[in-house]
This record gives sequence, structure tokens and C-alpha cells, in this order.
Amino acid sequence: MEMIRRLLISAPMAVAVLAVSSPAQKPAPAPPTPAEVSPEQQPKPLKSLDLSLLDRSVDPCADFYRFACGGWMQRNPIPPDQAVWGRFNELAENNLIIERQILEKAAAVHAKPGTNEQKIGDYYASCMDEAAIEKKGLEPLKPELERIARLQSKAELPAYLAHAHGLGSNAFFEFSSQPDYKDASLEIAETDQSGLGLPDRDYYLRTDAKSVDLRNRYVQLIQQMFVLAGDTLQDAAVKSKAVLAIETELAKASLDRVSRRDPARVYHFMSVDELAKLSPLFDWNRYFISTGAPKFNGLNVAVPDFVKGLNEVFAKAELNDIKTYLTWRLLSLAAPMLSKPFVDENFDFYGKTLTGAQELQARWKRCVRRTNGDLGEALGQFYVAEKFPPQAKQRVLEMVHSIETAMHSDLQSLSWMTEETKKQALAKLAQVQNKIGYPEKWRDYSTLNIVRGDALGNGLRANRFETNRQLMKIGQPVDRKEWSMSPPTVNAYYNPQENNINFPAGILQPPFYDQHAGQPVNLGGIGAVIGHELTHGFDDQGRQFDGQGNLRNWWTDKDAKAFQERAQCFVDEYSGFTVQGDIHLNGKLTLGENTADNGGARLALMALQAALSGAKPAAAGSPGNVDGFTPEQQFFLSYGQIWCDNITPQAERLRAQVDPHSPAQFRVNGVLSNMPEFQKAFACKPGSPMVRAKQCRVW
Repeated sequence: MEMIRRLLISAPMAVAVLAVSSPAQKPAPAPPTPAEVSPEQQPKPLKSLDLSLLDRSVDPCADFYRFACGGWMQRNPIPPDQAVWGRFNELAENNLIIERQILEKAAAVHAKPGTNEQKIGDYYASCMDEAAIEKKGLEPLKPELERIARLQSKAELPAYLAHAHGLGSNAFFEFSSQPDYKDASLEIAETDQSGLGLPDRDYYLRTDAKSVDLRNRYVQLIQQMFVLAGDTLQDAAVKSKAVLAIETELAKASLDRVSRRDPARVYHFMSVDELAKLSPLFDWNRYFISTGAPKFNGLNVAVPDFVKGLNEVFAKAELNDIKTYLTWRLLSLAAPMLSKPFVDENFDFYGKTLTGAQELQARWKRCVRRTNGDLGEALGQFYVAEKFPPQAKQRVLEMVHSIETAMHSDLQSLSWMTEETKKQALAKLAQVQNKIGYPEKWRDYSTLNIVRGDALGNGLRANRFETNRQLMKIGQPVDRKEWSMSPPTVNAYYNPQENNINFPAGILQPPFYDQHAGQPVNLGGIGAVIGHELTHGFDDQGRQFDGQGNLRNWWTDKDAKAFQERAQCFVDEYSGFTVQGDIHLNGKLTLGENTADNGGARLALMALQAALSGAKPAAAGSPGNVDGFTPEQQFFLSYGQIWCDNITPQAERLRAQVDPHSPAQFRVNGVLSNMPEFQKAFACKPGSPMVRAKQCRVW
């Protein structure tokens, strides 16, 4: 159970899917020659700061988000195949096109068997062969469905679940590896809650009309999937209710999202015998042996009460209902790679109903994403060779160092923190590792067999490969050079158990970073992102880990109280924001991201101020006024524009309830209204909406 703090989640709800340089590194292979594509399939030129996208009719002191993004919002309606369309999405779409060109070439050349080019080419070609997939229908999944049908007793469940989890099913619970919270140098086994098909436990428990309606629609989805799998409508209706009943019991036993933000609430190291006592009806030893995991004596049981609830489910549910539930989790897993009726039914709920997207994405987009998900570092080598030259990495590292210098100054200047805790904080900051662009060592996919023409099998084998890769870490030293995102990904993250910040090459492009842009623009864009991830090491979760990544209280009681008082200001501020008229943000759920947004923008601004004063340049470029905007104003405009987006009402409601990130307008206005530097830059008067009476600040 990783506690990676990400800049942005990739989608409001993860639709059921099959998958879950350093100077010493050998050069990545040259990219294949891009395939011929029509003009509309070429990457769209993006700018890091585009003043034509401003809405100058809006007072920046009244609504800076609208001032910075209004023009963009008017010109960029949500495409019918999207639920959210923003600057992240624009760049991700560009990267998809580049990846598509690489994959189409790889698919056409029929590369040498066993090479990464063969694997990505054949995986993509198989996914794109819609005619073959339609002809096969449900046939490729039948061996797995029959395996469930053959179960004769609950005693067979441990061995079956070990198999199903290897395929990628989330049935009942999760089992994997993780760094030990108390010894972050070592990988240990862990089990955690799982098993749901709706976005969150609360979707099963709320009693308001909208929640009841959504559950009814979910039941309809399950029913239709069983009909497509060959059941009568009557039998499918009975099965759908059985599935909901089991998932509801799992939801009741699950820990809520806010509680899971406390590391101590999800770390309970136990012996296997102690785990077995929590759930005596399930043979955990048989399960662990069946997974093929290395032998271990103890593991983290993230949520002990969930294991107790699991035991109740195994005790009360009939075997046939359990088999029905297992079948549904398998169908849901495989649906996106089955024939069109399954794909459409899956999209109708997870796309249209949950997020408001109107059209299924083009098959090539889905297949590029799937290839990146299952073979991300194989595809990523070609992407990096094309889009991220070595000099770009060095420039970004220089910016990272300037922001680390700013945080060092910030920590030293804090009036609310004692010298004892400051010393510990500065030591942790000095130990932060920076990973930029791509891994020093590429992942080895040699044991993953990719067969052209077997789309579903490729996905299941990729899941098996990744499951085994994770399980084989148990008992081994933590590899802090490993990445949790592929190079083309438009995102970034901080890992508190490894104390490192990670920036894939995919996000180190305009509008976030442009090697030709000046310091104010780049620091307002990717600089704030860098500061965001760095701040995560000192947010309400990250501050509980030390510089080695161990869960350890290095704060004095006085300093911890002072931190909590300042953090509560953010909780109160963001809890006051609403979307869709009636949904308040959850200030406790979004606390870590809000702390990082506010701290990240401030650190990036400090780096700019240092550069402008000549203390230490942050990057190449000569800042000056642009179209009448000062360097400070350019910084804030660049920051505002990286968050521009349009979102469907459904997706906005969903994100407000389950996403630890605040909506885009509050990531801008909520942050800048706390910054006197912003108010000075735009001459905002006291009492203006962008000047909060009680301004919040931690870092």
C-alpha cells in the first residue's frame, strides 16, 4: 500500500482495466520513424504562458482563475470523449499522439522476437485488431469463468484468489509488497482492503436520492454484464443483487478515505498467525503459498477491522453468491478488452454515468494508454529518446535545486518552529532525492510474453508479470531508483517512504516547462509543481516520516501543535468551497494537496525572487516585462494557466467526494488569496475576493 502523493490523479474514477538518465546509463534506442498521420493527429503546439487566453474583462483581484483561464475555457470546450479537459489533458493528448506514432511503427516492422519493440508493437497491434476481438467474443475469458464455476467449497477460495489476484482482479482484498513503515530500507508483505466496484465505500452507504440512484444504475450494469455473459435476465437480476450485497458488506468494513490519510491507521505489523486469528475462516497460509510469494513471517495488515469483516462475509455468504461476485469482478476486469457490447456497457456506467463523458474514446487512444500501462518503460525508452534530451534534464535539476534552496531558507526563517525540530526538518530536506525524466535502469520485460492476436491474454499476462514483480520484492531491500510512473506520464509524485520527488519526462513539456521560456514562466509552471512535490514531504502525512522514510515522530509536541493549528486553517478554508451548488469540499481529505499547492507556489516564488535579486539564478533566461506584465505577474499568470480546465457536472461531483485534490479554480484562487505577494503584484485592495481576511500558511 503505497502512500505516494501525486500532483494530480489521472481520471475521476479508474474504469475497470486489465492493468493496474544518468551519465552512467546506456543511451535509449533511437525512436522508430513516426508513422504517417493526418494533420489533426499531429501534436498541438502548446505554450507555457499564453496571454491570448486571458479574460481581461475579469478583475484579477475578484477571480484570478477566470482572469488567467477565461479565454482558454471559452476556446476549449470538453471533447465528447472526455469528462475533464484541461492543460494536463492537452499535453497528455499530445503525448498520446507521439506514443501512437512510435507504436504504429513498431507494430508495422515486426521486430525481433523478445525485444521491447516487438512487445510494444504486438501488444498495440493486438489491442487495435477490433475485428479479431469481436470474432472471439467472450471465448478468451471462458477458461477463467469455468475455473470459478468449478469451485466446490469455500475451502478452495484461498488458492483461487491467489490466482485471480495475479490476473489483476481486486476481489475481496489486496496483497502486495511495500516498504516497511518502521524500516523503510526493507520491502515487506502487506494486505489491504479492496473488492469494490464503485468509486468509494461511501457510495454504498449514503442514503440520499442521488446515491441510491447511482447504486441502482450500478446494479443495472452488473445485470447487463451477466446477460451478455449468457445468463437470462431473471438470473442476472438475482446475481446483481447478490454482488451488491457482498460489496456493501465489504464497504461497511472498509476504512474511510480521511482516516486512511493517517499512516498510523494503516500500519499494523502482525505475524501470519495473528492475521489468521482475525479471519479464521480463510486459510491465509494456503493463500500466500499459492501466490508464489517468498516466505515471510510477518506483514502489514493495513486495516485489521476489514479482515474481521471479510471473515463475516465468508461466514454468511452462500458459495454460489461468492462465485457470482468473483465472476463479476472478472467480467469487470476484462470488459474493456472484450467485444463491443461489453466495452459499451462498461463505458455507459463508468464513463457516461459516473463522469459525464459522452463518447467512448477512439480505440487508438485506449490502446496507447493500455500499452503504456502494461509496458510503460519499454514504450518510455522510445518516448524519452524523442522528447527529452539530456540537456533538458540538467535544466530541470537546476530549477529543483533553486527551489530546495528556497525551502531551506523558508525552514530556517519559520517563527513558529523550534530549533530542535528545524534541525530535523533541514536534515530531511537534505536527504530528498530527485528523479527527473526517466529511470537510471530500465525495467526488464524479458519474462513477459506478448503474443500478437491475443489482446486479452496479453493484458492478463502483463498483470501476472506485474503481480509477480511486486511479490518478489518481499524480503528484499527497497529499490529507491525504481519509478511508479512511466516516462510519458503527465504527472509527478512524492514518495514519503523513499523521500524522493519524481518528475516523468511527460510533464516536463509546455505548458509546464519550456526550455525557451523565461524564469518567471517556468517557475510559475513546473517550478510550482516541483515545490508542490517537495512540500509533500512536510504536509500532514509526509511530516510523519523522517529523512530515511521511516514512520517516526521527529517533532516536539509544541511544534506538532503549531503545525496542526496552521493546517486547520487550510481545512476550514477549503471546506468552505462548494461545487455544483451543494457539495462542500472535504478540507480534511484535501489537506495534504492544499498544503502542497500553497507551499509549492510560495517556494517557487521565493526561487524567482532570489533569481531576480541576483542571489542565485534559477535557470537560463532574462526576465522582464512582457505585454505590460511584470516578472511577478507573469509568474502568477503561468501558475494560474497550468490549472485551466473545463469539467462535466458529474465528474466535478465525483471528484469533490473522492479526490484528495481540490478543483482547479480553488487550486488557483484558494492558493493566491493566501499570498500577500500576489495581492501586491496585482494591487488588490483589502476586502477584494482574492484577499482573504484570514490568510493560511504552513510553509
